Amino acid sequence: MADAVIYQIFPDRFRRSGRVEAQRHLALKPWGSDPCEEGFQGGDLYGVIDALDELQGMGITCLYLTPIFSSAANHRYHAYDYFEVDPLLGGNAALTQLIDAVHRRGMKLVLDGVFNHCGRGFWAFHHVVENGANSPYRDWFHVHRWPLQPYPAPGEDCGYDGWWALPDLPKFNHANPGVREHLLAVGRHWLEQGIDGWRLDVPAEVPADFWVEFRQMVRATNPEAWIVGEVWGDATPWLQGDHFDGVMNYRLGWSSLCWAAAEALRRDYRNSDYPLDPLDGQALLTIWTTTTRSYREVVNRAQMNLLDSHDVPRALHSLNNDVAALKLALLLLFLHQGAPCIYYGTEAALAGGPEPGPSSGPGPACREAYPWDVPWSADLRPFIQSLAELRSAHGVLRRDGLRWSAPGADVLEGVADGLRVVVNRSHCTPVPLTIESGQSILWTLGRVDNKSVSPQSAAVLGS
Repeated sequence: MADAVIYQIFPDRFRRSGRVEAQRHLALKPWGSDPCEEGFQGGDLYGVIDALDELQGMGITCLYLTPIFSSAANHRYHAYDYFEVDPLLGGNAALTQLIDAVHRRGMKLVLDGVFNHCGRGFWAFHHVVENGANSPYRDWFHVHRWPLQPYPAPGEDCGYDGWWALPDLPKFNHANPGVREHLLAVGRHWLEQGIDGWRLDVPAEVPADFWVEFRQMVRATNPEAWIVGEVWGDATPWLQGDHFDGVMNYRLGWSSLCWAAAEALRRDYRNSDYPLDPLDGQALLTIWTTTTRSYREVVNRAQMNLLDSHDVPRALHSLNNDVAALKLALLLLFLHQGAPCIYYGTEAALAGGPEPGPSSGPGPACREAYPWDVPWSADLRPFIQSLAELRSAHGVLRRDGLRWSAPGADVLEGVADGLRVVVNRSHCTPVPLTIESGQSILWTLGRVDNKSVSPQSAAVLGS
């Protein structure tokens, strides 16, 4: 995955094809409805297929889809059948066509595996609700009181463990052999159907030995498949070769935003695992160095590097709608080892944030519908394509990364064999540029000449 450029899609909000039979005669939300209203807007997997040419033209080589299995929630982290793609998305047939379409283009597809918990509509949990202690599936979950109350009144105990104590998300009992066999069978089945990897939801809340077994299953099924865990902070225990190939590298993302925005950074979202506080150059490099030195080189090349996702405010929101700062942050993302991941709609300058007021949760605003038929405030597709081409043309960026320094609070310099990068985040002060003999300017962002790098600009020099 070191060579990949990933695009994350939240399927319900990406593209509605109009070709899903199961959507006929249904009361879907109008496309572009306020995401805070929740509900289903009808994006589907055929719509993803329809967008593949455009995505590939932007330099995307891999898709990561948030959950697609049958669920009563638009985000589908509440699965009730892991062997069935949600009919509203087009069902299993649509996924088969998507896999084929992706692979014909030489691209890859990664699915989201939610194996810590299910929805309360999950077939085995439904069996327990209906039959109580007489259900043979009673030990598939952590039950501590009968009867179960899957829809408890405020303050009422639901009778079982749920993710973050939420009654709509019953937590699996991974000590039960039947649970393990079922989840491993799910992972194996979709690999056999042709997917290229799994992104694993909240894996630190699942017993570690399950992931050892999961990895063994993945390697036996497809030795090339990618396993990436949703671990926000230090993931060292998970990246020793027994569990995951890499993790969602949020550290690189939030630190890059905090430097690119400087004092203009919005701070209405507060999360200790995604701290949005201004950083100078040296503080930024301390975070980067701590992160990369914690892991082996093979791990650094297997990271999913991202600025934002469905779980945090969009990058442009955090950057106070400063598109120039967003371009700087995206550049930093593409200059690192690991696979850069673009959240859908970044290229269209979507800027959904958290709930109004100080927030510690993402809220649904960052899950807005893709603006296919309305004007964009900015079109970043050519810019993202240029980043993908830059990364593809210089293998050192993918293999080894750059050696970074911070000549000042507003300036970063990165060097590697044959390459030099100068990034200026200042809004008002240019940075002198010295071009050594035999070097030339290979790529620019903003305004650059032979003597200086203008404010909110960058240059890549090479021989």
